[in-house]
Amino acid sequence: MLFAAHKSALEIFEEAGWPRIQAKRKLLDEYLWYKLQEVNNRVKEKIIEFITPQNPEERGCQVSMLMLRRGREIYDALTEAGVMVDWREPNVIRLAPVPLYNSFEEVWRFTDILKNIIA
Repeated sequence: MLFAAHKSALEIFEEAGWPRIQAKRKLLDEYLWYKLQEVNNRVKEKIIEFITPQNPEERGCQVSMLMLRRGREIYDALTEAGVMVDWREPNVIRLAPVPLYNSFEEVWRFTDILKNIIA
């Protein structure tokens, strides 16, 4: 039974092709960073400090955001809105758009929800 699940997962990777998965990861990642900067620039006082390196060559798809204000409140509101993110003490929200199952629309929805919570 466990082997069947593993085999199915490997078949999905093979069908998608690693170069295409990596290409989508890069585009999804760039789009996420663009939208996060847009959210952060909309407020008078910066609310997010990015812990994850902004250089694409130094990171994967996971982003760690140090919340300078209202961190736990924002995390709770994201969770309540159905967004799956991770909380790390003292004030870090982590997220990771994964190219095999996340879409550009989901990244847009996440940043739209985040923008509304911060506002």
